[in-house]
Amino acid sequence: QVQLVESGGGLVQPGGSLRLSCAASGSIYSIYVMGWYRQAPGKQRELVATITSGGSTNYADSVKGRFTISRDNAKNTVYLQMNSLKPEDTAVYFCNADGVRTTVNPALTYQYWGQGTQVTVSK
Repeated sequence: QVQLVESGGGLVQPGGSLRLSCAASGSIYSIYVMGWYRQAPGKQRELVATITSGGSTNYADSVKGRFTISRDNAKNTVYLQMNSLKPEDTAVYFCNADGVRTTVNPALTYQYWGQGTQVTVSK
């Protein structure tokens, strides 16, 4: 099994910054893509940013130029640096790992989600 543990959420004022981290652990052989999604109250979960094992990134239009996703493949860890935060960024942020191959059977791939971390942007 694979577990994803997020950290770094919290309360920040508009214009401030936060850095989220997500570490994957368990019987990991490789992870193709890691990313962040968010869900605000009353809204559907939406993509924030993703990064492949090769470093290709994808961002939601709403966060381009403000958020930066990065990854340490050796540590199976993904980061999300969030700058110039706005109240509309308030949400629970979920870490995602997709195309996960385990040491048990590397021929199969899986997707995993973290428990989520709250980010609140408010005065």
